[in-house]
Amino acid sequence: MLENKSILITGGTGSLGKALTAYILDQWPKVKKLIIFSRDEQKQFQMAQEYPHEKYPQLRFFIGDVRDYDRVKRALKGVDYVIHAAAMKHVPIAEYNPMECVKTNILGAENIINACLETEVEKVVALSTDKAAAPINLYGATKLASDKLFVAANNIKGWNPIKFSVVRYGNVMGSNGSVIPFFLNKKKDGVLPITEPEMTRFNISLTGGVEMVLHALEHAWGGEIFVPKIPSYKITDVAEAIAPECEHKIVGIRPGEKMHEEMITSSDSYYTYDLGKYYAIIPATHNWKLDEFIKNFNAKKVAPGFKYNSGENEEWVGVSELRELIKKHVDPTFDLS
Repeated sequence: MLENKSILITGGTGSLGKALTAYILDQWPKVKKLIIFSRDEQKQFQMAQEYPHEKYPQLRFFIGDVRDYDRVKRALKGVDYVIHAAAMKHVPIAEYNPMECVKTNILGAENIINACLETEVEKVVALSTDKAAAPINLYGATKLASDKLFVAANNIKGWNPIKFSVVRYGNVMGSNGSVIPFFLNKKKDGVLPITEPEMTRFNISLTGGVEMVLHALEHAWGGEIFVPKIPSYKITDVAEAIAPECEHKIVGIRPGEKMHEEMITSSDSYYTYDLGKYYAIIPATHNWKLDEFIKNFNAKKVAPGFKYNSGENEEWVGVSELRELIKKHVDPTFDLS
C-alpha cells in the first residue's frame, strides 16, 4: 500500500508518530519518502540518531508547526498521504492556555486541510480522541471541532479526488503523559494518586493505534470517523497491576475529566455502522452511495440510541492481563511476579 509513496506525519516525534515510523519502515522498506514534521528540534535530533540517514535515506525530518500555513504547504510538496497526529493534548495545560490549544488543534487542522487541497495529497487521516465525544473540556472541544473540519473537507474539495477521514480511540497504552507510565514512575514513592475508584478508561496499544490509522488510510471512502472495538479497564486495576504494595490516595476527579470516556454518543448512533473490527460514524452528507458502502464493508447499522463508553463496555482487561500488556507494550523489564 505504501511502496513508492511519500507520507508525512505531523507530530511525528510523538509516541504514535514514532510507532508509525517504525511500523512503516519495517513493513514498507521501499516507501519513497517518510517525512517527520514537528516543531521539537530536540526530539527530531534524538529520533534521527535512532534512524541514521545512511541506513534510512527515505526518512526526512522537517521542522515546522501546523500553525504555520506556509511551512505546512512547503512540507506537503510531493506528498501522497498525510497522517495528522500533531495536537496539544494535555487537559490541564489546555484549560490554562485555551487559545494556544485552539491555535494548534483547530487552526492547525484548518491549515492541514487547506494545504492538502492546494497540493497533490491523495489521502489524509486525522487522529482524534475519545474526549471529542460529548466533550466537557477544552481539549475535547477543540478535537471535536477538528473532527468536524476534516469530515466537512470532503464536501469542499470540488474536483480534487482527495479523501479525508478520522480515527478516534481511547488511551494509548504507554503513550507520553498517560496513566501507566505515570503510575510506574510514582511506584517508587509508595503512594499512587487515584482520582476516583470507579473511574474507567478505554485501552489500546500503540500497535493497535498504528493498525487503525493504516486501515483508515487504505479503506476510507471519505468522511468516516473510525472507532475501534477495544477493552476498558478500571483505574484501580491499573494501580493494582503496577504496584499492589502501594497505598492508594484518592485525590478526586480533576477539572475537565469524566468518570467514563465515550467514543460514540447516543446521538451518533443514527449515523453509526458496525464494520466488524471497527465502528464507523459516517457523515450526514457524503459524496458516495450509502448502499454501496454497506455492501462493500458488510456494514450493519447500530440500534437507535446505541452508545459506546468505557463504563458500559462489554470487554474488559483485568489485573493479570494488564500486567502482561504492560510488559509487552510498555516496559519489557516489568516484573510479572
